[in-house]
Amino acid sequence: MKSRQPTRNRRTDLIRYGVALALTLAILLANTGIGLADGAPGAAAADGAPGGSIPSKNLLEIIQAGGVLMIPIFFCSILTMVFTLERGLALRRSRVIPGPFVKRLLHQLREGQLDRDEALELCQENRSPVSEVFGAAIRKWGRPGVEVEQAVLDQGERTVNGLRKYVRVFNGVATISPLLGLLGTVFGMIRAFNEIASSDAMGRPELLAGGISEALITTAAGLCVAIPALACYLFFISRVDQLVMAIDSLGQDVVHIISAEGLQSTPTPKSSRSRREAA
Repeated sequence: MKSRQPTRNRRTDLIRYGVALALTLAILLANTGIGLADGAPGAAAADGAPGGSIPSKNLLEIIQAGGVLMIPIFFCSILTMVFTLERGLALRRSRVIPGPFVKRLLHQLREGQLDRDEALELCQENRSPVSEVFGAAIRKWGRPGVEVEQAVLDQGERTVNGLRKYVRVFNGVATISPLLGLLGTVFGMIRAFNEIASSDAMGRPELLAGGISEALITTAAGLCVAIPALACYLFFISRVDQLVMAIDSLGQDVVHIISAEGLQSTPTPKSSRSRREAA
């Protein structure tokens, strides 16, 4: 448990940096003034803007116009940015399947340069997902191939769960954000019709158009958050599947080397060899 503590601390720091970066980007966007056309058709003429220029709103004004449901949608966007950064770093191939470690360990196992304890210690020192699968197979050193392969499959399932950690966040955001936007639009439409019905505004379509425009802001915001979240979800799921297939293939190589059947054709381990060569 102590050996995993530095990894957890790095992940916590990474999430903190991601939150800070997301908030910084949000503040910059809010102050930049992202152009969004004002929905009131007569607004330009009413302001007397030269050339009929279209007024624009910055991010904060858009959030205020969308109503209270823009807050959870904005929170969903922050989650998407933070966990995109976190998963992007956590699912790097060099972290999940460190190439130098894998190549040297498999080479030394094939050449009989490592015994069970030495190989297991190297896997425990590396602490990468693929080394955990290798370690589960090495603990069954010299057992029948079926038993070693089952150990690889069991550890592989636990490793997959770890790689898919937080990926469900993207699926949740992609599902909830459009619903929040639709709910905000419904509330906005109800408010717009109530205001028109309670005022002497019948026969003035510009008021109805302005209310509908503001009500649709939440739907647009929900879709703007959901589409990137869905794209991230599909990308990271595909990324995990590729890594799992690679780990499974490498695990089968280890099974063929250290199983009872494989050891019959493998040279006798030489304990005097340096273990650090595989680090």
